Amino acid sequence: MRLLELTPAEIAFLAAPPPASDSLQVRLTRKLAATLTARLRLPVHAMAQPSAAPVDAPASPKWQPDAALATMWLTRRLGGQRVMGVTSFVPHTLIHTLDAALAESWLDAAAQAWLPSALVWQITAARTQATLAVNLPHHTSDMTRWARGVIRHG
Repeated sequence: MRLLELTPAEIAFLAAPPPASDSLQVRLTRKLAATLTARLRLPVHAMAQPSAAPVDAPASPKWQPDAALATMWLTRRLGGQRVMGVTSFVPHTLIHTLDAALAESWLDAAAQAWLPSALVWQITAARTQATLAVNLPHHTSDMTRWARGVIRHG
């Protein structure tokens, strides 16, 4: 059986570079909004913000949710409807949830040669405004090792 010759359109399609995947921050922004919406049982919007590079890069990602996000998480996860007051600690379950979202977003993408040092979001849910930041390791290999560990033990 003789194969047909490729058309110019088919040759162009096969020769074209693969489509550029979304950046880590774009993918993670969507993932965070969807995850927080599901866990808090209310619509959550996440908007990426400019971030300043931290002085020291951590060995693994370090989340920095503000008190408003920690309070909203604690209130909603315990069945409360209105967020009032301020919690003095960050619930461990919030960090685990954020770790899982970051690990999945990192491992879902093709290998990346560059890793931002920090990412920041403005989180909006109901009438609550919060800020969420994460400092990331310098090396992509450290990030991949960490993400695989989170998925394996999560």
